[in-house]
Amino acid sequence: MAYRPADQIIHKAAWLYYTHGLRQDEVARRLNISRASVALYLRKAREAGIVNISTSTHLFSGERLARQMEDAFGLETVWLVGEDSLSPSPAAEIPTLAANVFLEMVENGDRVCVAWGRTVYDIADAMSYADREGVTVVEMCGNLGSPYAYRPDQCTMEIARRLNAKGLNFYAPLVLSTEELARALREEPVIREQLDGIGDCDLALFTVGALDIDSHVIKCGALSIEELEKLKAMGATGVIAGQIITADGTLLDCDYNRRMISADFDAIRAIPKRLMVVQEDEKFEPLQAAIAGRFFTHLVTTSSMATKLLKHHIASEPTPA
Repeated sequence: MAYRPADQIIHKAAWLYYTHGLRQDEVARRLNISRASVALYLRKAREAGIVNISTSTHLFSGERLARQMEDAFGLETVWLVGEDSLSPSPAAEIPTLAANVFLEMVENGDRVCVAWGRTVYDIADAMSYADREGVTVVEMCGNLGSPYAYRPDQCTMEIARRLNAKGLNFYAPLVLSTEELARALREEPVIREQLDGIGDCDLALFTVGALDIDSHVIKCGALSIEELEKLKAMGATGVIAGQIITADGTLLDCDYNRRMISADFDAIRAIPKRLMVVQEDEKFEPLQAAIAGRFFTHLVTTSSMATKLLKHHIASEPTPA
């Protein structure tokens, strides 16, 4: 859905005022218009019935680049934050946009599966309180003993709190010390039930992790830098729900992955709506791997990331004979 310039300014004013909580004078300065114009646009937004989450997110999905992404990668909907975003940095707008998109996608009675990481927790932190009925939020993978606020159980319970939903955490670590211990724990009835229930979810929220010294799997102690270098030599490209994937989106055959307590990839792909959120343009290769692995159906990212992905996609297509 394309918006005329006059419509866009109304939506932008409403987005800043109602979603970001800016005062009218702050909205006026951000959009370089008068305060009287802001008041007029907000009144028009109310009269037209466009002051709601759904239409606000359309502002970020109506451009041509988003449609090209959907067509190129077989995605249902793509939302893009561009250089003309409403925040000084496009990436800074991602958690707020993703929170609104997520709320738009959650329906009463849904079973929602969430992963972990700074991006997911930032989304939870930006999320408005919504009184959904009969919603359950479940953890996609085992837990961490890390002190970070964005560990798996924290992400799950904060999102459940925002939705007034039931939260269900994993009662197991993310990574075990041996393959034998991990295999035995996965067969414990309570853990087996949780793992088997992932594929029954209606919606998933997650990101793809990078593999560098700042990666969560390094910071939380799940991997050492030496181990990481060995895995990268084996083809490690990104992280999905704590598990390491290769460039073609498959699970890397390694000791680390065999020691994991996390959702099976086929179970993740069985979830009908899967929202991937990527802030950092540095995650280009991991996001490519996630696309190759068909991990998501919906995407929130930056226009610069989308442009880079499309250029690579076009360049990699075979030349017609």
